[in-house]
Amino acid sequence: MSYLDRIREANRYDASDYRPFRVASIDVGHVRHGFAESLRRWPQVFAVNESCVRLAPALNAKDSDPRSRSVEVNAVLRQLHVGGTIEHWYDELFPVSQRWDDPPMLLMERAALPFFGVPGYGVHMNGYVREGDQIKLWVARRARDKPTFPGKLDHLVAGGQPYGISLEDNLIKECFEEASIPRSRASLARPAGRVRYAVDLGLGLRPDTIFVFDLKLAPDFRPVNTDGEVESFDLWTLDEVSRRLRETTDFKFNSALVIIDFLVRIGFIPKDHPEYAEIVTMLGVTGPGGLDNAHR
Repeated sequence: MSYLDRIREANRYDASDYRPFRVASIDVGHVRHGFAESLRRWPQVFAVNESCVRLAPALNAKDSDPRSRSVEVNAVLRQLHVGGTIEHWYDELFPVSQRWDDPPMLLMERAALPFFGVPGYGVHMNGYVREGDQIKLWVARRARDKPTFPGKLDHLVAGGQPYGISLEDNLIKECFEEASIPRSRASLARPAGRVRYAVDLGLGLRPDTIFVFDLKLAPDFRPVNTDGEVESFDLWTLDEVSRRLRETTDFKFNSALVIIDFLVRIGFIPKDHPEYAEIVTMLGVTGPGGLDNAHR
């Protein structure tokens, strides 16, 4: 196996399995055909035909109130959750729009995003330690009772990006909840670009964007989880991180992408690596080169 295997695993889907989800004549997502047909039960909210899923006319007009759309759509989503179609429920509203900086056309329960194939966003942070010329990376293991990807290896800090909070404030919040990193330290995290992928993991399409941050931590720092979502933390050499990425599927699929991006940016995966060109092309590395002059 290789780095490329991890990238390919996070970009697997068949476009013919979906039809567009449109709001006010704008394609904002993609719905599996079977799920689309199930939405015919709510004609007051969804207008379904063989080519697409739209909101019902009263909600689909360009001047419709996004709040009204949100109330009506999430009432249906709640019924789908009670009925078992949407298994999990987070009580977190995520914006539905075509692009990150567009105003939301409606707000949707996080657990429903894959069913409608709308863009999702998150923040991931590489927490690293520099010991002389060596860089080590903090790796978290997700709690075994987490509803998604239980027991998988993960970043020191990672979380979805809900509506109504900035990227920076969300990262600071997640830093404290997941690893007890104080605001004074978390606020020093450096933006390092973004990673995108589109994958169907069984529920529907996830065309997600992760905003990536790097944070240098002191050698004596020890993370402590406060929200019960992390089982353990380990500080690994990059050689060990690289081996687990290449030889196993132990890492959560999107965390694997962000770490590969990290390894490219700091030069651990060098330009003469046989997979380098394809990795950079497929991953679309967008962050700055180098890391605090740590690995040259």
